Amino acid sequence: MNRSTLAFALILASAFTQPCAAQPAPPKRPMTFEDMMKMKRLGATAVSPDGKWLAYSATSVDLEKNTKTPELFVQPIPGGEPQKLEGAQPGDDGIQFSPDGKHILFLSSRETAAQQVWLADWDSETGVPANLHRLTSISGGAENALWSPDSKSIVFTSGVYPDCPAITATDASGDAGAPTDRSSSVGWKCNADRDTAQTASKVKAQIFTHLLYRHWNHLTGDKRSHLFLAPVSGGGIRDLTPNDPHDVPPFSLSGGGGFAFAPDSKELAFTENLDPEPAISTNADIFMLDLTDPAAKPVKVSTSPGGDFSPAYSPDGKYLAWRSQARAGYESDKFQLVLYDRAAKTIKVLLPRFDNWVDEFAWTPDSKQIYFVAGDKGEAPIFIAGLDGFQWQIPDSGEFSDLHAIEGRSLIASRMTVAAPGEVILLHIPEEHPSEHSKFLEEQETHLNDSLLDQLDVAPLESFWFTTADKTKVQGFLIKPPGFDAAKKYPVKFLIHGGPQGAWGDSWSYRWNAELFAANGYVVVMINPRGSTGYGQAFVDGVNGDWGGKPFTDLMAGLDYAEQHYTFIDKTRECALGASYGGYMANWVLGHTTRFKCIVSHDGMFNAESAFGSTEEDWFNQWEFKGNPWDYYGKPDAENPFRKWSPSLAAKNFKTPTLVVHSQLDYRLDVSEGFQLFDTLQLLKVPSKMLYFPDEGHWVLKPQNSQLWWKTVNDWVDQWTKSSGQ
Repeated sequence: MNRSTLAFALILASAFTQPCAAQPAPPKRPMTFEDMMKMKRLGATAVSPDGKWLAYSATSVDLEKNTKTPELFVQPIPGGEPQKLEGAQPGDDGIQFSPDGKHILFLSSRETAAQQVWLADWDSETGVPANLHRLTSISGGAENALWSPDSKSIVFTSGVYPDCPAITATDASGDAGAPTDRSSSVGWKCNADRDTAQTASKVKAQIFTHLLYRHWNHLTGDKRSHLFLAPVSGGGIRDLTPNDPHDVPPFSLSGGGGFAFAPDSKELAFTENLDPEPAISTNADIFMLDLTDPAAKPVKVSTSPGGDFSPAYSPDGKYLAWRSQARAGYESDKFQLVLYDRAAKTIKVLLPRFDNWVDEFAWTPDSKQIYFVAGDKGEAPIFIAGLDGFQWQIPDSGEFSDLHAIEGRSLIASRMTVAAPGEVILLHIPEEHPSEHSKFLEEQETHLNDSLLDQLDVAPLESFWFTTADKTKVQGFLIKPPGFDAAKKYPVKFLIHGGPQGAWGDSWSYRWNAELFAANGYVVVMINPRGSTGYGQAFVDGVNGDWGGKPFTDLMAGLDYAEQHYTFIDKTRECALGASYGGYMANWVLGHTTRFKCIVSHDGMFNAESAFGSTEEDWFNQWEFKGNPWDYYGKPDAENPFRKWSPSLAAKNFKTPTLVVHSQLDYRLDVSEGFQLFDTLQLLKVPSKMLYFPDEGHWVLKPQNSQLWWKTVNDWVDQWTKSSGQ
């Protein structure tokens, strides 16, 4: 081969071996409902005691089958590849590592109608479990399972009939790996027989003799949640609250078991409300129970007349911490972090000057500090508190939860933002008292939805502040639509949050997803009016007894500000949408302004007096409306908050086209509230439509129901806002 031929060959070879020029990434597209359903939903997480393994559940939605199915995963820390837990099945959930690192537990219904506690040996070198076996076979199923610190027993909750004989250790299986027939055990048989008879009965009627006979989306029935202790080696489970007519722990929107072991495994702290009428009480208390004495009775250690929740012992055993509220009957009072000195038997507020709610917390392994999450100005960051009361914030954005403090000043947590659902992150905390300028090393451990999110055009959350007529500073947020063009004019979806003690912010939702609301060409505006959390307790209290007052003017002032400062907003094409208290406010807006082209009212209060008689948590309306309706009979409407703040009394002003959404199983705000509103709108000839779900509660949760909800809501807004001004 001559020199020129060789040169040509080399050039030709080079042409085929050189990397091609980088291809431009495909353009991002708006998110669809189907995209949201494809996203995996991070569940509860667990970290192995040696800090080597992360375990978690991730739920997948099958829209065609109308199902949501959790699956269990494990992966090395840091940055390992996730693998499905060997031996686990779809539907298994609630994984936890034993404190000695030798076992795991999880919840499964693979062999039984109700889920039970399952155990397996754990190999920390390989991350593979072995010897899977079922520990429990209790008729009411098992939930909220928790290891004892010595790894020898497990506490869990189960629904039982309090009038049945107590289930004791003699009712248990002799072998934890193979539950035996319990037909001769009195307590177990009584509960199982009652369950079987109730399921088989053709008569579904119930007789009520007490309030709180229904709650959120179900009839409470005759069963109550009790705590059970199960030895891992077998030998029987024991009801720790035998024949107790109360739920232990009481219902909590934050979930979880509401109980904790002392470090020596000899004592259990738990939450219970003993007030004779729980429908008008928020006074859950903290109790301690000696587990070494089967005859021991729980001892109350909390003293607040308000709610006390989430007990957690310090690892050294000196303290018991919990979240405490000071005022009786007020479910939205400030949640303070308190410390109970077990030796001195004294209680102190750890952060008396901290003015936001402590939502959840975790002790550091050395017992010297506590990590906690608190809502703060549209975010839910992590704070660190010393036992001297000094506290500081980890400078990061988003909403955090599910904290796990591990050795080496590291923290595993879940984080979400408005643009992405929850993922697990690892935080390294470098200093004893870091400043706001300190660098916190962060590693994202899970990547459940990265590939899908990379395809989507989702805008960041933009914050703005404005000052109301009474000089109060209020925060609002805005999200721009995909393919945003500042030269264009866009219609507005004005979202109103529920609670009323809630907040919009940098967080993801599968029900009211701000990015999905924006995806079909809308600017989304959200305001945190008086009553919102994250701005101090006085701001939260600003809604009490003033439901349609300052919160309404805050919302309108915030929208005014957005219209004035964001020139791409078309103020002639705006729709107001709200659920729960947001639904109430949508109804209030309906009677007090005609600035909107349409309204969506989901599960909203329409008639405050009828809502009082049909709700189940009577403490809520008693607090928010300052008493009972009969306390105001004979007084003028201006002095009667049940009438002063009732949207129904402004019906003569209803003009705006309104979509009403309500569900049959919503026992917080009975479906009759939606029916009354729709009836009124139809009689007044106001353009209106009602979307009714016979099988949902306060939230629309079933995938195909959610699909119909989004289509109906978006079609309604499009109908009234996209017909002009484009």
